[in-house]
Amino acid sequence: MEILDAAYWRDLLVPDAVRLLTAFVLAFPIAWDREKSTHIMGMRTFSLVALGACAYVLVAEHFLPDDAYDARARVVQGLLAGIGFLGAGAILKQEDRVKGTATAASIWITGALGAAAGHGQYVLAVILSTGAFALLKVLSAVHRRNVGEEAGDRDRSIRGED
Repeated sequence: MEILDAAYWRDLLVPDAVRLLTAFVLAFPIAWDREKSTHIMGMRTFSLVALGACAYVLVAEHFLPDDAYDARARVVQGLLAGIGFLGAGAILKQEDRVKGTATAASIWITGALGAAAGHGQYVLAVILSTGAFALLKVLSAVHRRNVGEEAGDRDRSIRGED
């Protein structure tokens, strides 16, 4: 009986565990950055999104026929919509400013890297993780510098120092 065979479980579970672990580990740098930068979403949310996206891809891989490309595409489409909805919850409007768009985009990328890991596309998942983390670090510094300069200009204008 195949289901009682240890090799059956090893062959089934080990590749899936590696993919899930990859999704979790690669989501960590993005999650860490967002946890430090904002308290809207952080380590738990990003890790769960990556694991969830990976898990849905794995479920589709195990239960859909190999030639069911349309069905697999619909799984990814559903992930895209669902994670987009979750990201929308991170966007806040405060007076004349909008905050959380970088976090929303980051959660979307984290879902994509989870899906990539679920499909065994490790290079793509690594590129998404390192690229998103690098963009968040570099562009956040540029943004802070520009916002600081704008705030200083605004303060000088209010004081009549133009």
